[in-house]
This record gives sequence, structure tokens and C-alpha cells, in this order.
Amino acid sequence: MSTSPALPRFFVHAPDKTDPDAFARRLSVRSKHLEGAKKSIEDGSIRIAGALLTPESLLSEEKKMVGSMFIFEAENIETVKKIVENDIYYTSGVWDPERIVILPFAAATPIP
Repeated sequence: MSTSPALPRFFVHAPDKTDPDAFARRLSVRSKHLEGAKKSIEDGSIRIAGALLTPESLLSEEKKMVGSMFIFEAENIETVKKIVENDIYYTSGVWDPERIVILPFAAATPIP
């Protein structure tokens, strides 16, 4: 029985744009973003994902999202970049493409 080597992991930080309409844009396409993310979760590409919140969100019922983070498993960084650039948050101007960070990631703890 042979096991294939584990795929490399990548950390993605995708901050939202900061213009006054950024949060409204995020909310307007959020369901489509979640649909796309669900497919990547099901195929194993996304291992961990979530919205980044303002610090004030911890003390409020209103959760203000200001970006996204992911841990991907993929063949290479170009594959991850393609997934990110095809996401509706990227194509609809929610994420700030100039500030997106994609880096190889070595986990120090188990990843679900």
C-alpha cells in the first residue's frame, strides 16, 4: 500500500478594501463566495478558512468582517493564486488585490 506525499500548504491573508462601500460589497456577494468555498472545502483544497473581524466585533453582536484567511493544500502556489483570483470576493472588488499575501505554510500543530 503506497501513500502519496502530502500536498504543500499555503497561508492566505486576503484583506478587504477599505473604501466606504467595501463591507456592503462583501455582504452582497457573500452567499456566492461561500458556495465556491464549499467546493474547495469538499475537494480538500481549503483546510481552514474564516472571516477576519474588527477587534470591536468581539464586544458587539454586529460582526464586522474586514478580510479572509485560509490554509490551502495544493500542488503549488500558482494553483492557490488561481483559486483566490477566481473567487467572487476578488473579482467583485471586495478583497484588496495589492494586499493579498500567499505564503507556503508549515504547521506546528495538527490541522483538521
